[in-house]
Amino acid sequence: MRALSKGRFTARFAESAVDLRRAQELRHRVFIEARTGAAPRPEGRDADGFDGDCRHVLIEEAAGGRLVCCFRLLPLAHGAEIGRSYAAQFYELSALARYRGRMVEMGRFCIDPDHAGDPDILRLAWGAMARLVDEEGVQMLFGCSSFEGTEAERYRDAFALLKKNHLAPRRWLPRVKAPRVFPFARRLRDARPDPRRAFLTLPPLLRGYLALGGWVSDHAVVDTDLNTLHVFTALEIAAIPPARARSLRAAAA
Repeated sequence: MRALSKGRFTARFAESAVDLRRAQELRHRVFIEARTGAAPRPEGRDADGFDGDCRHVLIEEAAGGRLVCCFRLLPLAHGAEIGRSYAAQFYELSALARYRGRMVEMGRFCIDPDHAGDPDILRLAWGAMARLVDEEGVQMLFGCSSFEGTEAERYRDAFALLKKNHLAPRRWLPRVKAPRVFPFARRLRDARPDPRRAFLTLPPLLRGYLALGGWVSDHAVVDTDLNTLHVFTALEIAAIPPARARSLRAAAA
């Protein structure tokens, strides 16, 4: 993926160990320092064994180079490789192992808290993803979308909305693997979500997936390590509405 610039920001792949360290430090600030209950990491970095297998995207201020957003990408040739993914630690994904198309796992997405309200950053992130999808023939994006904290009741309307409108197709549905989960599709079978409250409590990245036609698992994993609830989230590129696809490609131009 070539560098992509929009307005005040530029997106590019990490090119060095220094770049990776900057991403890990931003992740630590967002996932650890800003979240009560998350366990601190050595040297002020959020790092794990998946970093070495991933490509890392940095979004920086064009003037000054301050890092404002980052995420990592794990390319998979097809579903048979899905056991290599970060998500496979938490979800039983044997159904998706039958997927024949090229896949990319998008993970550790975070935005500097000082820039969290800037919509241009999220637009640029999706534009960068659109460029990668087109350049490399990706057919499915997937990852884990996180809700801050582990109290499911706080997100009752959001989970009820996911159950009502956005569950995975049965042929791809992830099964339970993690020791602690919130089975929202079963618990909230008859719940009627308040759409406004649901929208306000959905993580921004998850809103983006859903707006493009994405879907989620029927349960949330309780991740006490990062003090989050997360749902498996996927987007089949062919399912993106044509108008949305044109908008993404315009952002990637």
